[in-house]
Amino acid sequence: MACLLETPIRMSVLSEVTASSRHYVDRLFDPDPQKVLQGVIDMKNAVIGNNKQKANLIVLGAVPRLLYLLQQETSSTELKTECAVVLGSLAMGTENNVKSLLDCHIIPALLQGLLSPDLKFIEACLRCLRTIFTSPVTPEELLYTDATVIPHLMALLSRSRYTQEYICQIFSHCCKGPDHQTILFNHGAVQNIAHLLTSVSYKVRMQALKCFSVLAFENPQVSMTLVNVLVDGELLPQIFVKMLQRDKPIEMQLTSAKCLTYMCRAGAIRTDDNCIVLKLDHDLKHAHELRQAAFKLYASLGANDEDIRKKIIETENMMDRIVTGLSESSVKVRLAAVRCLHSLSRSVQQLRTSFQDHAVWKPLMKVLQNAPDEILVVASSMLCNLLLEFSPSKEPILESGAVELLCGLTQSENPALRVNGIWALMNMAFQAEQKIKADILRSLSTEQLFRLLSDSDLNVLMKTLGLLRNLLSTRPHIDKIMSTHGKQIMQAVTLILEGEHNIEVKEQTLCILANIADGTTAKELIMTNDDILQKIKYYMGHSHVKLQLAAMFCISNLVWNEEEGSQERQDKLRDMGIVDILHKLSQSPDSNLCDKAKTALQQYLA
Repeated sequence: MACLLETPIRMSVLSEVTASSRHYVDRLFDPDPQKVLQGVIDMKNAVIGNNKQKANLIVLGAVPRLLYLLQQETSSTELKTECAVVLGSLAMGTENNVKSLLDCHIIPALLQGLLSPDLKFIEACLRCLRTIFTSPVTPEELLYTDATVIPHLMALLSRSRYTQEYICQIFSHCCKGPDHQTILFNHGAVQNIAHLLTSVSYKVRMQALKCFSVLAFENPQVSMTLVNVLVDGELLPQIFVKMLQRDKPIEMQLTSAKCLTYMCRAGAIRTDDNCIVLKLDHDLKHAHELRQAAFKLYASLGANDEDIRKKIIETENMMDRIVTGLSESSVKVRLAAVRCLHSLSRSVQQLRTSFQDHAVWKPLMKVLQNAPDEILVVASSMLCNLLLEFSPSKEPILESGAVELLCGLTQSENPALRVNGIWALMNMAFQAEQKIKADILRSLSTEQLFRLLSDSDLNVLMKTLGLLRNLLSTRPHIDKIMSTHGKQIMQAVTLILEGEHNIEVKEQTLCILANIADGTTAKELIMTNDDILQKIKYYMGHSHVKLQLAAMFCISNLVWNEEEGSQERQDKLRDMGIVDILHKLSQSPDSNLCDKAKTALQQYLA
């Protein structure tokens, strides 16, 4: 049967829906001002969190009337404020809502409202403007159309913490390039916003910091100015460094790192400046703080950009300094150094070259021997990268006793350490020799493996399944492992397929079965287990294509006619009704599923 698109809503239903909303709009036209005010307040309560109601009111023409009331001199300040609040709520709906508001020229009306002497009304207008300007459908240029707007917003910064928060947020979202930066800079943005970095309000501090990050981006003029700005007797770069400290929220650390980075790139901060450089001549405590800040900065810089990672590593003596940081007396510095290396280890090229040249794995393994959990989490996460198949560090790490160390991590009470331990073992087992796989199974023990397969943390479960899948690869390895651990593995597979697990978990489990089915002798553990065969049959007819495909891999491996005993397996599966399902799947609209089914059917005909 053809799949039809959902039919449009029937007119009778639409009329009923809009009729229930019309009385809100009708009340906006009442001759009694008090009734109009109450009507707007009731409308405000009706639209909160209700996108359907918002859309209805916009369709019924509430926006032009609200804007009219907001701009009328005869309207009370309370009414104007409530109108701005409702408009702000409408703007918090869909992008189409924002487009409708823009079509009604809401921005000029709200900007006019900012000339009011009433602070509550100004705050309501700014809150609405903030919501509109942070929408992706709003052109930033609308903020700069009238040359009087920016200086007036600068003047409003001193009115309240709400005006500070909303105006800074508007600036940071509407500063999209050198022209905008120049306008804001020329109207005193740096001087007006700098003191907000010491505000008692976290939201104000954060929005001010974001402003500086967009102002300084690829802008030498702004960056050079920031270096010499004093706030309460302290230079801005020093404030940014303080905001990098570990006790600060992650968002603040990253944004302050951006500010320092952009200043460094623009040449405003020299590479040997005390807030960036690793060699310091200050007292030890201050040196530790700056080293920590510098490592964090480099970690942030290198997190998502390969070119920057390359520049960091190619800086003279940089890798030596970071590696030295792993043995610092300060736990905070060691943690920051590990984070920095973890960030740099995201580069395939650097794993193959610089990390090998500096034998980074040696101090890392030492760190992993005896460290607090916060360091262990990052260090073990980095070890996962060093154990990837293409990493030259993999072999010496294996020889240094990594298997036992990682198996120990899987028993941690900390879920992050359990995930990293099993993840690293999974990477280690990928395309590994039989001996390494045997070492992993022996050190981990089947009891611990099955404890991990029933772990409450989904990430632990998924990575354990990944480990099992990597262990059960290459036919001789599959047969060897299943000959010694087959009974327990089949029990675990059965429990997972019967349990309340998500699609991804069951897909991984079926892929493990498909690997077992690829074994020479191991496949008999499936063929002699009617319960498992019925489960494979069930998932062949599942509503989710991923599970159908995974089940099809099992069947394909079982019916392959070039292998001994294929006729008996084909006959048994035919008796179960598998061939009928294959014929049905060969007509599937999903091309992968269709091709897999046809290939399996060809095995019966060959």
